[in-house]
Amino acid sequence: MTALVRIDARGLPAAPLDAAAAFHARVVPEVRKAAGNDAAILFDPADHTHRGWRRAAVEELAREAAPNRVNGIAGPAGEGVDDTCDYLAAAPGVTGQLLQTDGNSQDNP
Repeated sequence: MTALVRIDARGLPAAPLDAAAAFHARVVPEVRKAAGNDAAILFDPADHTHRGWRRAAVEELAREAAPNRVNGIAGPAGEGVDDTCDYLAAAPGVTGQLLQTDGNSQDNP
């Protein structure tokens, strides 16, 4: 099994277009450098306006990284993120997903 690399995408701008631009400039190169490893991209909680670009980015990065896996985790830092990373490290079939660590996230449909 490959290592699970945590890639920090927290602290992006509040506006969705600005956040997406910063993500593609700063985080995508880090994900690509993690080649040969599975990656968990850590996002801050955000409202529904960020759902589309985050999901599309994670899905496309997962396609590009195959057979390695890329997933996104949105939620506050802490135990929920750690537990989700542990789950992903042990779940070899999960890729291209944007997971929420708090049941109250504003990003839930």
